[in-house]
Amino acid sequence: MNEHLKEPGGKVRLYVEAPLGKAARIEPNAGQAHYLLHVMRAKAGDGVSLFNGRDGEWLARVDHVTKRSCMLICERQARAQSETLDVWLCFAPINKTPADYVVQKATELGVRVLQPVITRRTIISRINLERMRANAIEAAEQSDRLTVPEIREALSLNELFSDWPADRRILFCDEAGDAPSIAEALKSARGSPWAVLTGPEGGFDPAERESIRALKSVTPVSLGPRILRADTAALAALAIWQALQGDWR
Repeated sequence: MNEHLKEPGGKVRLYVEAPLGKAARIEPNAGQAHYLLHVMRAKAGDGVSLFNGRDGEWLARVDHVTKRSCMLICERQARAQSETLDVWLCFAPINKTPADYVVQKATELGVRVLQPVITRRTIISRINLERMRANAIEAAEQSDRLTVPEIREALSLNELFSDWPADRRILFCDEAGDAPSIAEALKSARGSPWAVLTGPEGGFDPAERESIRALKSVTPVSLGPRILRADTAALAALAIWQALQGDWR
């Protein structure tokens, strides 16, 4: 067996759409097959971990190898499926490289939903949802998650709040600085589900900020005395939420 595919901490994990179960035969897509056969140099009999967000994680072996493809045969379940933390990230789209980073790290931090939000100061007009999903899948594979976050179509602020679930609280990262600290707010507010809301590179405009703070489900919070980049603010807020409300406790 290929040492790269069996050494501790170095296992290959792939996200697949197909159902997983004992003796299930999974054909990887072209990109996955290339990665297995030509990057990881997998051979027949090597092991691979598979997950699909529904059936837990399965150990499979590589079989029927050709130059460009192979078959993966499920042998046993390594982990049962578990619930994903119920926290969403609602964020204003930002430039490509920071956006990729936000999607990857938010996935590692356990978000269930990634919701782009168009604000008055959002400068990005085109959002590549396929790219977002590809980044989320890669981050889920590498971070040992059993699920991939749901990637949603972009909404305006009005659209977002017009159909907002009544039981979901919003942690509003308010750059104006006249809100309690995020740690203080979270320590005194228990329960879920939650969403983290962050703005664009220029921040929310005054009218947007006022309308957000007027919502009953909103808890405005400060992220400290320094002005953070939009991507930094989103990930900092998620990390603090994880520490105080999530599975880091």
